[in-house]
Amino acid sequence: MESSSSSNPENPYPYPSHVTMKLSGRDTYDVWKTQMMCLLKSHDMIHSNQLKTLDGRPDELVKGWILGSLSNQTLKYLVNSFPNQDFTAKDAWDKLQTIYGPLAKADKTKKLRRIDTIEETAKTDEEKKEAQERKAKKNRSMEALHAAILDQDYGDVIEILDEEVVTLRDKITITSNTALHVAVGTGKNRKFLKRMLKLATKDNQQSLDMRNSEGSTLLHVAAIVGNTEATKMLVERNPDMLYEKDNEGQTPIDRALSNMHTDTYMYLLDEYLKSQDPERGDGFDNSEILINAISSKDYDSALKMARLIRDPDTLLTTIGESVLTAIAQNFPPKLNFLERHMMLLFSHVPATFKFVEAAQRKAEAYSDAIRLLCFTCDSITTSTTCNNAIFEATRQNAVEVVKIIVSRFPNAIWSSNEDGHNIIQYAVINRSEKIYSLLYQMSEHKNIYRTIKDPFKNNLLHLAARLAPENKLNPISGAALQIQRELQWFMEVESFVCPLNVIQKNSFGETPQMVFTKEHKKLLIEGEKWMKETAQSYTITATLITTIVFAAAITVPGGNKQDNGIPIFTNNIAFTVFAVSNAISFFTSITSLLMFLSILTARFSEQDFRFKLPIKLIIGLANLFISTTAMLVAFGATLFLVFSQNNSWILAPIATLTCLPITSFMTLQFPLIYDLISATYVRSMFGKKSDDPFY
Repeated sequence: MESSSSSNPENPYPYPSHVTMKLSGRDTYDVWKTQMMCLLKSHDMIHSNQLKTLDGRPDELVKGWILGSLSNQTLKYLVNSFPNQDFTAKDAWDKLQTIYGPLAKADKTKKLRRIDTIEETAKTDEEKKEAQERKAKKNRSMEALHAAILDQDYGDVIEILDEEVVTLRDKITITSNTALHVAVGTGKNRKFLKRMLKLATKDNQQSLDMRNSEGSTLLHVAAIVGNTEATKMLVERNPDMLYEKDNEGQTPIDRALSNMHTDTYMYLLDEYLKSQDPERGDGFDNSEILINAISSKDYDSALKMARLIRDPDTLLTTIGESVLTAIAQNFPPKLNFLERHMMLLFSHVPATFKFVEAAQRKAEAYSDAIRLLCFTCDSITTSTTCNNAIFEATRQNAVEVVKIIVSRFPNAIWSSNEDGHNIIQYAVINRSEKIYSLLYQMSEHKNIYRTIKDPFKNNLLHLAARLAPENKLNPISGAALQIQRELQWFMEVESFVCPLNVIQKNSFGETPQMVFTKEHKKLLIEGEKWMKETAQSYTITATLITTIVFAAAITVPGGNKQDNGIPIFTNNIAFTVFAVSNAISFFTSITSLLMFLSILTARFSEQDFRFKLPIKLIIGLANLFISTTAMLVAFGATLFLVFSQNNSWILAPIATLTCLPITSFMTLQFPLIYDLISATYVRSMFGKKSDDPFY
């Protein structure tokens, strides 16, 4: 049977059906070339083992033979080698020989690698595409699982997990939280949580031990958000989680306490004390958690925890110093006079008010702190344990702490710190007026402090001459009031010590006055600057008011009668109000202006800041307030005269608008006026007249 490739005069280039080998790589090139060479030689198209240059129909026919004998990958690569241009059969032949033919060893290796890379790239691209699709699908599943947990839709959760694209161990949030982390952190539905935790043990899949990027276990997260229901379930399933620590070394109990979740904290603490493992006791520090409770100002929880400890005497004897110091650092204040009376006034009112509730919480915190302090002191056996605590209480001005410690350990009053100062000397240095006032409640022992000196021969007045710590000065508004407070301290201590101490010198040859001047030099300059700037600002305001009311007195509203010059509205009550208010505003503005000018021209000595300058500023501010108020009243009366015209209703908006700037002035300037008056005229901050004996 003849092949279709037999010669035919009408068809000199038959289809090469006998080229059976497809060129797909270097391993098939030699066989493919042999078959192609036989075909091409039979048609006299080869010269010196090279394809002749052909034109027209023969070239297209041979190019078709070559392309038809290539594999898909090789054909694609060959065609792409001649982008946007036509190529001949010889170009294709030479290109294939260059790629697959015999070359220098290095070039051949390079070409072979290139071919392998081409083939592998195609496979890699497909794999990458598949991987991206899988990743996108997983991300969608994780987002859907996250949303389902937030909605607490257990059906959707099961449906998503059944797809087996995402599991409970996969981290579905930016912070690497698993599905169970999200569940215990956002949901308090007991039924939903129980189902989610049950999934953790399905098919032996242990997910309760998973941690997020912060090293937090499920119990850590439940403790942080205060999810007590989830906390109970987790502890029931795995009590060992109580001992686990996160990346910051914090246990779930620490996290519950630091986030102020009392119920969760007390449950965890109770469970810990019940199941405490002696072999793992070092994994949890009782003292640390007790101190954390005090530092969080949760005195009720701290007291409960101290009573829950199995051996409180032994524990508090060991860590008593740290506990007392923590109490001293965070001791709550007592209710002030206003708060006590407000609580008493509203105690029988059925409605609740936020300020009353706040006062009640404050009173409860103080009561709990006192009980905790007494409980701790009763568990301590030596006064040396109280040294740091009593000095910290002195620094914090916590007089109740000092009193209770001294009542239990009288020798603590003679304790000395590293600088050789006792608590009274330390109180003077830190400007703790409540502690210093205990001097006036002492018996004859207080006479010791009249002449007492520290290792550098500084008497009590030398210590009072030092500059107060920043935390004591910063709450006082303005440098002038700060130096006034410093002068008051100096004068107070000067009135107590022996008169000879005023001229005594310390080891550096300095008298108390010399120390005061040196230490307060910078503050004195700042006080002068503050006083001048304040007076200058108010001077401008007083000048403007004086100008305005003077002009208003000359050009009265409604004008004057032509025959006698008497104002037209003379018999109108509103005009009388205008005239009186305008006169008051004018004279008080002049007075305030003179006061502020006298401040600007003062000499600003140390003693001037105690009374003279503050009094001038008080008088100036008081007159400026009266002047501003009277000016506004006069302006309101003028508006009423001009626009009332039998419309008495206009009085209401005029009165409202008049009160607006007056209220603003009081709101903005009253704190300064109050501070000035209380610091200058109100009774001394030192409680001398207390009849309660101290020591």
